[in-house]
Amino acid sequence: MVNDQQVETFKLKLLNLQKELLDDEISGEDATSIVKLDQSSVGRLSRMDALQGQAMSQEMKRRREIELQKIASALKRIDSGDYGYCLRCEEDIAIKRLEFDPAAPLCIKCASESEQ
Repeated sequence: MVNDQQVETFKLKLLNLQKELLDDEISGEDATSIVKLDQSSVGRLSRMDALQGQAMSQEMKRRREIELQKIASALKRIDSGDYGYCLRCEEDIAIKRLEFDPAAPLCIKCASESEQ
């Protein structure tokens, strides 16, 4: 079971992660912009590199958005007093798991079952 001091520590960690992700999002917006298809100004290989870079940036943005949603959900659970309990089985989530991922919504058993 998570005590009040641990909840505050996890809350600070979540808020810091959220800030980092939002800062990364702001700095990565240019990389996801549309790639020009004009081959007269950009060579074919350079354009392919730009398209690949754009796709990678878009995927990173998608992952950031998912992580931000997980963090927001964890912060809501903290505010409601439900933090540290598995959303599926309602058992305690191990402290070690929360230390590794403070936004974890499931205990290790339920998370393992959902991956299968």
